[in-house]
Amino acid sequence: MKWEPLLLMLAVIALGLWLVWGPGERAGTPEPRPGARLLDLRIGYQRGVLEVVPDSASGHTFRFLFRDGSASPVLSEGAVRAVLPAEAVDRVLRTETNWVFRVLNITSWGSLLWVGIGLAAQAAFSARFLIQWIVSEKERRSVIPELFWWISLVGGVGLFAYFAWRQDIVGVLGQSSGLVIYARNLRLIHKQRRRDRRRSAAQATGG
Repeated sequence: MKWEPLLLMLAVIALGLWLVWGPGERAGTPEPRPGARLLDLRIGYQRGVLEVVPDSASGHTFRFLFRDGSASPVLSEGAVRAVLPAEAVDRVLRTETNWVFRVLNITSWGSLLWVGIGLAAQAAFSARFLIQWIVSEKERRSVIPELFWWISLVGGVGLFAYFAWRQDIVGVLGQSSGLVIYARNLRLIHKQRRRDRRRSAAQATGG
């Protein structure tokens, strides 16, 4: 088995992680203050971050930083609590101190269940190619085993549900057509097996 494709796959995964969490993640936003925590922010069609800085005098100070380069004045925790619900501010502060929330871009432990579904579905979706690769290497030719389509269907359903929860139209559209194709291939495989069994039975009885 050749290892070059696996190494290339790992390189692509590393590139994707760098693009998500690397320095270009929040390109265009003003330079944050030292010691700031940054939380993704979206207001209408404007995207940016909420900058949260611990402050011994007032608890925390805040700024809204947008990708067009604009920034709000520094706001005290009291000023932010005056315009936002207390539950929302408390959730922001909990997120700020929880590295799991920051890395996965979520705001509650309930959301972690959906991220788990998405990760498991993506793991299954990726495993189908490993299975196809291994089977093809053994056969010394390109082969698509039935298990490939079953894993595709299971992973596709999980990813469809995850993208729908994320309200990601690109992901939803990407999985929609695939689900039909995976199910159709499985149906064709089983119809062919039934025809083969009937043919074998007819030959055995001399029909």
